[in-house]
Amino acid sequence: MPDLDIAEVARRAGVPASTLRYYEEKGLIAPTGRRGLRRQYDPGVLERLALIAMGRSAGFSLDEIGRMFAPDGRPRIDPRALLGKADELDRTIRELEVLRDSLRHTAACPAPSHMECPTFRRIIAAVVSGTVAVPGRRSARSPSRP
Repeated sequence: MPDLDIAEVARRAGVPASTLRYYEEKGLIAPTGRRGLRRQYDPGVLERLALIAMGRSAGFSLDEIGRMFAPDGRPRIDPRALLGKADELDRTIRELEVLRDSLRHTAACPAPSHMECPTFRRIIAAVVSGTVAVPGRRSARSPSRP
């Protein structure tokens, strides 16, 4: 199969050409050459872009994803990294479930004011104490991530 130009790769992968150029800068993909001013890529780049997209959707950084490829471009995925990310996703899911349930309770609460609702007050107290985490917010109790 012939090489694909940058516009075709961008179209098939569903990303802008600027993303492809950025991935090149990060060492995640590499063109096979140029035809005129247009970068050319091996068709296998589409699989690599799919792996990058999967990694991003799982919450891996581009640097983490870059370490999941051997120098020859083949995937070199560390099972411990996957298990660690799965554990992180489990924590986020639990936090989101608590948040979802709290929103539903608050929306249906018959108390005259949310601040008069005992359940709402317990939720607020749990967030303040760090017992219940809020997604996207670092807890004072948990170590910060680099």
